[in-house]
Amino acid sequence: MNTNRYSWERWRPAGGFPISRLCNSPARRRRSRGFTLIEVVISSALMALILVSAYLCLGAGIQGRNIVEPRADIFQNARVAMALLTADLRGACPLSPDSAFLGMKRTIGEVEADNLDFATHNHTPRRPREGDFCEVSYYVEPNPQSGRFSLWRRRNPTLAPDPLSGGSKEEIADDILGVRFEYSDGLDWYDNWGEVEGKAKAANSQRQQSNLEGMPEAVRITLLLDSNPKSKTDTQTGNRTIEPPLVFQTVARLNLAGAAQADTGTAGGNSTQTSGDQSAPGTPNGGGNSP
Repeated sequence: MNTNRYSWERWRPAGGFPISRLCNSPARRRRSRGFTLIEVVISSALMALILVSAYLCLGAGIQGRNIVEPRADIFQNARVAMALLTADLRGACPLSPDSAFLGMKRTIGEVEADNLDFATHNHTPRRPREGDFCEVSYYVEPNPQSGRFSLWRRRNPTLAPDPLSGGSKEEIADDILGVRFEYSDGLDWYDNWGEVEGKAKAANSQRQQSNLEGMPEAVRITLLLDSNPKSKTDTQTGNRTIEPPLVFQTVARLNLAGAAQADTGTAGGNSTQTSGDQSAPGTPNGGGNSP
């Protein structure tokens, strides 16, 4: 036997199998094969399912953000408007000797656009000859830039001959679909308050109404805001699709209403007593009884 001949049989691994046989074993051949067609199809289907799910989740997130962002601005506008209205009404006081508090129900087209005029002590003096008295008006008008309705506030810290004019105005809420004010005397709610149109209400009244003069006990505020200001415009009609509005409502109590009515009642009682005393001047003991 030739000992110099190279033979694979002499080199055996620790397990006792020749290297050549180990390389050509069935297990080695099975591990060296590629993916089958079924495995490729299943893997592709799973990958497509994962990608579609991720795309749907991303689309839902973007759609939710587009819905939440404009509504967050709407909630902020409503919060600011309600805070201003409530603060002014809590410090409300008589506007003038003729009209203490005015609230008129009106509409602009199909939009509720109530008016509110009163005076308030919710004012910080900033200039000389100014006190904590300020004439206030709340009304609805279209915005000159966007053309949509907005809620405006007029403030006049000076005593003007016409309490319903003058001062400066500011926009406190935009994209308004309706503003409604209701007034309570402690028992019932009214749509109007005060002599808005002169003496027409008093002349047509068949009974004594508490909303003819004085100040209400509370005011119920209802704001209707556009829920989606960025909605698309219909290409056929050219009108924007209006979705159901977001409704915000609160009740503001007039803290100084009782004091104002008490002062009015006292003044009225004094004037009545004075007129009674003057009706029979010179009569002793207020009567004409003979001794």
